[in-house]
Amino acid sequence: MSEVDHLREEIDAVERKAIRTVDLGARAIVISAAVMVLLIGQLLPWINGANGWQVLLGQVEGKAGVVPRLFAATSVGFGVLASMLALITRRWALTWVCAIGGWFASVDGVLAIWSRQSTPDASPGIGLVIAEIAMVVIATYWFRAAWSRPDLPHADRATD
Repeated sequence: MSEVDHLREEIDAVERKAIRTVDLGARAIVISAAVMVLLIGQLLPWINGANGWQVLLGQVEGKAGVVPRLFAATSVGFGVLASMLALITRRWALTWVCAIGGWFASVDGVLAIWSRQSTPDASPGIGLVIAEIAMVVIATYWFRAAWSRPDLPHADRATD
């Protein structure tokens, strides 16, 4: 193997790595801060004085409803866990998982707030509203990161 072939293999390896990773830049700071706000929202009251973690674990007196529990699960799953994993690994595929999952959780959060407002004896707590706002910010920034991928060189170049 010549030195040129060895150099070409190194360049191809760097290109393959660049295709799989994403550089988040300042978005990483905003996403991290929004994840922290989401965690704070999980600790504040959501339904009848129960915080988000209690809703997630089903420890709410009375009827919490399926939609708030689903929002608690998706916001923790996509907003916290998947975001942390994507921030650590910087994998391109995980940015899309966080973006799409984040928007699913955001829509679910709107439905959770709406379901609480339509119940006569319950209203959404401040933690539920804060968690929803944080989830919208997280999903928005993940979509911006996912769509910001620059055109990378293709592997169909001529070989000498």
